[in-house]
Amino acid sequence: MAKPRMPAAFLGHGSPMNALERNRFTGAWRAFGASVPRPRAILVVSAHWYVNALAVTAMPRPRTIHDFFGFPQALFDVQYPAPGLPDLHGEVAELVKPDPVGADVDSWGLDHGTWSVLVHAFPDADIPVVQLSIDARKPFDWHLALGAKLAELRTRGVLVVGSGNVVHNLRAIDRQQPDGAFDWSRRFDERARELMAERPHEMPSLASHPDFRLAVPTPDHFLPVLYLAGLAAAEQAGARTLVEGYAYGSLSMTAYTLDAHCPQATGAVSGAAPLDTTLPAEDANV
Repeated sequence: MAKPRMPAAFLGHGSPMNALERNRFTGAWRAFGASVPRPRAILVVSAHWYVNALAVTAMPRPRTIHDFFGFPQALFDVQYPAPGLPDLHGEVAELVKPDPVGADVDSWGLDHGTWSVLVHAFPDADIPVVQLSIDARKPFDWHLALGAKLAELRTRGVLVVGSGNVVHNLRAIDRQQPDGAFDWSRRFDERARELMAERPHEMPSLASHPDFRLAVPTPDHFLPVLYLAGLAAAEQAGARTLVEGYAYGSLSMTAYTLDAHCPQATGAVSGAAPLDTTLPAEDANV
């Protein structure tokens, strides 16, 4: 008998302020967390650990990293004291051979791409959380394939979560459109939704989309969705849209799930989490 698979997800995390907000997006994250079986551990691929290496956090108590500036003190006061699971490093390293995986025992922790969504999805912070870095040296196809290699973790009780934004252009942010989207943002996001539902293995082809350079000026926030696409491709399945919508014209908040049975919430958001108004758009650390 085949082992049951833990669900998986990609969550569009948007502004760090979503950690403090109650809106349709954070409600969807909560619904997702409530719908899944209790994981043995959560493995997060966050846009904010984008480095020239492949590594896994391997400390027993990862620190909460406040990797942003210019936001209210209440956001800096947030702590997410989930334990780590050092043994998961060995499992990941075995699955992704021949690529070497470093064990980070003291330099990283849980960045806001991780804890800003987990405070909603798993508010008790009592499930071990491990981060997998995004190797900035590798092409899109490599990240998709790495996601597929992680599929075995789902049969071992590990919940794999990508956290980023399919469309993420901070320089194009329009503060007059808190819940709106530019035409190019919608076109790119809609094409991504089509591929995730029907042909997730083709997600790297978005690099040739006419709106790619506007939607993905840097790859860090886009790459986490390729890990869910890889998991879906490994199962020859499509991903389900958990929630869709936009913020500030140039951010897509779309989230996807795989094998999760939770309510779907679609359409445009109202009351998007505010960006810090004292900073230039490109420095808002979203």
